[in-house]
This record gives sequence, C-alpha cells and structure tokens, in this order.
Amino acid sequence: MKRINISSGAKWEEIVGYSRAVRIDNIIEVSGTAPVTDGKVVGIGDAYAQTNTCLQIIERTITKAGGSLQDVVRTRMFVTDISRWEEYGRAHGEYFKDIKPVTSMIEIKSLIDPDMLIEIEATAVVEPKN
Repeated sequence: MKRINISSGAKWEEIVGYSRAVRIDNIIEVSGTAPVTDGKVVGIGDAYAQTNTCLQIIERTITKAGGSLQDVVRTRMFVTDISRWEEYGRAHGEYFKDIKPVTSMIEIKSLIDPDMLIEIEATAVVEPKN
C-alpha cells in the first residue's frame, strides 16, 4: 500500500504530529478540520459560516488528494452547542444533500480555541489509481 500524507502547512502539524489528510490506496481520511483561515478563526459566533469554512477546507484537501466531494462517504461534526444543529446542518446540506454520506453530529465540551463552534472529519473513497 502506498501512503501519501497531505499537509496544509499549518505549524501544528509538526508540533502535534499529524497530517491534514492521508491517502492510502483509494481511501482518503481528512483529519479534524476547524474553521481557521490564515491562522485565524473565521465567522466567530456564526455556526453556519464556520461549518461552511470547514467544508471548503475539506473540499480543497480531498481535491488535492485526488478526489472530490462526490467521493465522501462519511463526515463527523463535533460541535460545541448541539442546539444550533440547524445552522450546522444547513451548511452541511448545501455540500452534501445529493451525495448523502453517513454522518454524525456530536456535542463536545469544547474545541482547542473557544471561538471555534465546530470541527469536521471526512472520509472519501476514490477510484483506485492504475
């Protein structure tokens, strides 16, 4: 099996020891993706905007790994306030309403930055490379 690590270039990858995504054969696993652009939390207080940002980053990452959102089979949303599920869900639905991956929305106590409301993981299965 060939392993390809995909980096976002974030300083945290070296400190913590992780990759933005890993592709092994036809499986792409995208690690927890927070609503951070240029080192800053995007959409503070806005659950929809933060979800949208996470999904944009995930889409770019999967594309970089040789796939597309059409290949996503699972997402996991870790949220700090489940009562805002409709805001998270609306953004998720805009990306996945026709793809319909399996998903979970799990309320957690907190994320690494208190301004973050959501973090999303994704799994994609792509056509094997010949």
